[in-house]
Amino acid sequence: MKKLTLLVAFVAAIGIVNAQSDYKQAIGIRASSHTEYAAIAASYKFFVTDPGAIELNLGVGNRSYFGDKAPGVSFAGTYQHHFDIQPVEGLRWYIGGGAVAFNSRSGHDGYNGFGFGVFPTGGVDYKFSKIPLNLSADFRPTFHITAPNDYKNFHAHDVGIAARFTF
Repeated sequence: MKKLTLLVAFVAAIGIVNAQSDYKQAIGIRASSHTEYAAIAASYKFFVTDPGAIELNLGVGNRSYFGDKAPGVSFAGTYQHHFDIQPVEGLRWYIGGGAVAFNSRSGHDGYNGFGFGVFPTGGVDYKFSKIPLNLSADFRPTFHITAPNDYKNFHAHDVGIAARFTF
């Protein structure tokens, strides 16, 4: 019985070590509920190891405060560690974290200026087997370390979806 258990564990370990991502890089778009500076973003994701990926986002947003528009721009970087979801091939979940730098412009000083934040992240990632398409959904509650005075210090509502062309 010990030999059978050891054999099963060895085969499972080899399967985990040899598991390969279905894609190495992907480029596309990410839509987010974070409307201030990341409502829509260009998204580039690449794997640095089999389970480890980095996602970079260049985002824009526009929020109205007291009738005044406050357009914003942001750059975010995220590390994601992926885990397979069996038995669905191409489906993975991930956890990780990242940082965002942003700038917004407004006639109201409380919403005008530079900010920086950090966030944990988690989500699911699916790569279609027959076409070069990757879809993902994530959750990024953001803690602003510095931000214009009237920004909230914590944004718990940042949920995003992304569609990317894989290569």
